[in-house]
Amino acid sequence: MNKSACELLSFIRQSPSPFHAVCRMGQELAAGGYEKLYEEDKWELREGGKYMVSRNGSALIAFALPEHFPSHGERGFLVTASHSDSPTFKIKEHPEIDAEKKYIKLNVEKYGGMLISPWFDRPLSAAGRLLVKNGSKIETRLVDIDRDLLMIPSLAIHMDRSANEGHKYNPQEELLPLFGGPDSAGKFEKLAADAAGVREEDICGMDLFLYNRMEGTVWGASEEFLSAPRLDDLQCAFASMKGLLLSENTRQIRIHCVFDNEEVGSLTRQGASSTFLKDTLTRIFDSMGADREALPRALASSFMISADNAHAVHPNYPGKADPVNRPCINGGIVLKHSANQKYTTDGVTAAVFRSICRKAGVPCQDFVNRSDIPGGSTLGNLSIAQAAMRTVDIGLPQLAMHSSYETAGVKDTEYLIQALRTFYSSDIRADKDQIILNGED
Repeated sequence: MNKSACELLSFIRQSPSPFHAVCRMGQELAAGGYEKLYEEDKWELREGGKYMVSRNGSALIAFALPEHFPSHGERGFLVTASHSDSPTFKIKEHPEIDAEKKYIKLNVEKYGGMLISPWFDRPLSAAGRLLVKNGSKIETRLVDIDRDLLMIPSLAIHMDRSANEGHKYNPQEELLPLFGGPDSAGKFEKLAADAAGVREEDICGMDLFLYNRMEGTVWGASEEFLSAPRLDDLQCAFASMKGLLLSENTRQIRIHCVFDNEEVGSLTRQGASSTFLKDTLTRIFDSMGADREALPRALASSFMISADNAHAVHPNYPGKADPVNRPCINGGIVLKHSANQKYTTDGVTAAVFRSICRKAGVPCQDFVNRSDIPGGSTLGNLSIAQAAMRTVDIGLPQLAMHSSYETAGVKDTEYLIQALRTFYSSDIRADKDQIILNGED
């Protein structure tokens, strides 16, 4: 359990932006034998091959083909879907703002539905990508200004006596990070260029975000908790990747999807609402010479696990949880339910996932919102609008979701790795009105 937790924290530390997260996953998948494909190329796939393809540098799909490809759709896909982005601040173009001729601050805008107050009074920096002109090419360079560079200072209590009674922040006036003194004017883009190893004058575009510099940590009386930035949803993305790498399956097509922009609605070419998954599945079947009916037949026998973290019961706010369904940290993987289909889970998919957890020997628990508290949604519904298959929404229990520093359990990452290893190693298919679930036997 501790080994998985430490590997997760290392992965998060190396993933200060979605671009870095996808790059890091690509490195681990390559080490596991996955070959990189490009969407603009013709794909020539082989039975038993392992491949990965990215879109926008911030979304990734990895897939492993069986030794005998189901050219008529006799077997379907085993899919996990998670996301690479987290709520943060995006740095605007020409970001430097003079303040009182004494300070330089950066112009930023909110990205996603964040808890704002935890972003104050802690070391921040900037990471993402630069677009660089190189002759006739525009190339991407990942950038991480890897030092304590920025901070959003709070207003002293003496100047706002009602600060602890609730405060509505003005994002254009109160949430801008301090960059430096007056002599720092004109230096931000140079710092970014230096960190990326390029010339400032060659930069022709950028996608840079703030990130919390605080290291992840394992803590608690028995070291049972872990806290880090971006647990939602890098914890699930990491566990899904590990489950895929540890699995073996000679019958079905295993797929690991990581989409971007979930926190802002997924309506991008790299989001769950895009055609990225559908395009990839279609190209797999086309490349392998399958007949026209093979893909819809395969989708009918496919199963997707939409993995996005879930709310644990809060020790200080127990009344915010459902009276009966009350997931706890280190209590196992959370099945997420919604009568209004904010989550895709239904009786069938819940039964299949519980069977997977039993076979894996890991606990699972259930989450339902209080009936008087509207909940959020995730990427499962959006993904299956493009590629319809049976889907279950799950997550790992955590506290302080959408804070700049979130808390989860040391045990739960390993639980999900083992459940997804079992899932990817299973044989799940439809047979008339039944779902057949077998292991590798």
